[in-house]
Amino acid sequence: MRCAWAEQSDAERVYHDTEWGLPVRDDRHLFELITLRGAAAGLSWRTVLGKREHYRRAFHDYDLVRIAAMTDDELAVVRRDRGIIRHRLKIASVRGNARAALRLIESEGSLSRFLFALVDGEAISTPPRYMFGLRSRSDASDVMSATLKKRGFRFAGTAICYALMQATGMVDGHEPGCKHRAGR
Repeated sequence: MRCAWAEQSDAERVYHDTEWGLPVRDDRHLFELITLRGAAAGLSWRTVLGKREHYRRAFHDYDLVRIAAMTDDELAVVRRDRGIIRHRLKIASVRGNARAALRLIESEGSLSRFLFALVDGEAISTPPRYMFGLRSRSDASDVMSATLKKRGFRFAGTAICYALMQATGMVDGHEPGCKHRAGR
C-alpha cells in the first residue's frame, strides 16, 4: 500500500517509494525540488517528474553559481527546450531563485538548515486530508512562503511550499496505512 497519488505511473511509484518524504539536507538537491515544485504550479507532478532529467541538463545539474550566472540569452535557449516546461516566468525564476538561494546561504550557512529551522528541524506529522480533499497548505507552509518571498524567491506560494515540505521530509504527508510512512 502506498499513497494514492503515487499509483498513477511507474515514475511516481519509484519517486514515492525511494525519495518522497525523506529528509533532504543537500542544498543542491533541495534547490532542484524547489525548482521542480515551482515548475509544477498548475500542472501535474507526473508531467514535471517526467521532465526531471531535462531540467538537470538545462540548469547545470543545479549548480547554484552557474545558474545564477546564466544570461538572458542562455535562458532563451533553455526556453526553446521542449523537454522542460517552457513558461517564461518559471524559467526566469530558476535564475532568480538561485541568486536568492546563494544570498540566503551566504547569510545563513545552508539552504537546508534555514528551511528545516522553519519546522524546528523535525518532520511535522499532520493529517494528509482535510474534510473535503487533500491538504495543500499549513501554517508552516504559509510562513515558509512568506519568508522565501521576502528573501527574493518566486514561485514559492504556500501550496508549492507545502508540496516541497512533504517531498523533503519536513512534513509527513503519507496517507494513513502507507507502508512508506516517514519514520518507518
